[in-house]
Amino acid sequence: MYLRVDSRENDISNFTGMTSLMETSCPVRISLPFPPEESKTTTRNIVIISTIFAAELISGVFFFWAFLKKYIKYRDMARTFGLEVMPTIGPKRFSFSEIKNATNDFTDKIGRGGFGDVYKGRLSDGRVVAVKCLKNVKGGDAEFWAEVTIIARMHHLNLVRLWGFCAEKGRRILVYEYVPNGSLGEFLFQKAPIQSPDGQKPILDWNIRYRIALGVARAIAYLHEECLEWVLHCDIKPENILLGDDFCPKVSDFGLAKLKKKEEMMTMSRFRGTPGYVAPEWTKADPITPKADVYSFGLVLLEIVSGTRNFEHHNSKVESDQWFFPAWAFDKVFKDMNVDDILDPRIKQSYDSRAHFDLVNRMVKTAMWCIQDRPDARPSMGKVAKMLEGTVEIIEPKKPTIFFLSEE
Repeated sequence: MYLRVDSRENDISNFTGMTSLMETSCPVRISLPFPPEESKTTTRNIVIISTIFAAELISGVFFFWAFLKKYIKYRDMARTFGLEVMPTIGPKRFSFSEIKNATNDFTDKIGRGGFGDVYKGRLSDGRVVAVKCLKNVKGGDAEFWAEVTIIARMHHLNLVRLWGFCAEKGRRILVYEYVPNGSLGEFLFQKAPIQSPDGQKPILDWNIRYRIALGVARAIAYLHEECLEWVLHCDIKPENILLGDDFCPKVSDFGLAKLKKKEEMMTMSRFRGTPGYVAPEWTKADPITPKADVYSFGLVLLEIVSGTRNFEHHNSKVESDQWFFPAWAFDKVFKDMNVDDILDPRIKQSYDSRAHFDLVNRMVKTAMWCIQDRPDARPSMGKVAKMLEGTVEIIEPKKPTIFFLSEE
């Protein structure tokens, strides 16, 4: 409290206020402690962590070495018992160097098709393979791998097995099982028996031809109706039908149309397959359905019976530019009632009307239904197989015409 007084007041006051109460008899000195000496715990922690890391690294190397040793052991066992051939989760991915070594730098070419060239090769495990180098296949490796995996999952007695693939540096290669007897075309269209290193290739008799036709029909029906994904072959011809040791037919090049972009297949060219075997709708603006494969199969079926190409001119009064093989065959069978004129002349003498009439008649009638000009008039491939089996009745077909043109 402060009190203002006159300047003339000169009395001295001895009032100390609260100061005397604040004084203590034992004063306390406050000071900060000195910092401790440098701790050794940091060095200890570094040593512990380094020791643990080194131990984990050594144990990791040891376990990896043990795993690698067991893997090599079981791989050798698998090769010994042939277990590598068994299907796994997906097809094997080969490197380009492996393919190059297997094919001896692509020196043994055994075929050429619309999708690429085919080379014979031998893998490191001794398996003989057919290597197809695809062309005009676009897309990334992952997309190609996905498409190939779908194709590899298609298993049927009459389909060629896909064992692996290569997708490296823009290259697209498929590795198939090797079918030793070659293509059906080599047997059907040879002018004389072919001499091969394994012996003479025989001319196929009627029973074998029927078995081949039925096997191919079942394989295509499997692609159209039994696969999880809709698959069109788009190039059915005798060169894409391979024959095994027992003349079991195996359809090749199936599913390769899936590797092409849909836009390219449907709009760019409007033409897929081999001239002489394509359905009329490929040249029209109509959508492509499985009935296009049915048409191609019908032409192949007539070639199996006649032993000649469907676009080769036979003895006929019709001019070559107006000649149409299916119509000519129809007239011979259903108008002239003379089946002998369309039979393969090389085995015509072995044709027995009592033993072979039923199967040849079914093959010809089925072929005529397959090559109807309009897709909706053709049967499905499942029904085609049943027609060949004889489990369904086959009524007399209409005369086929070319490219939707009716007779005048």
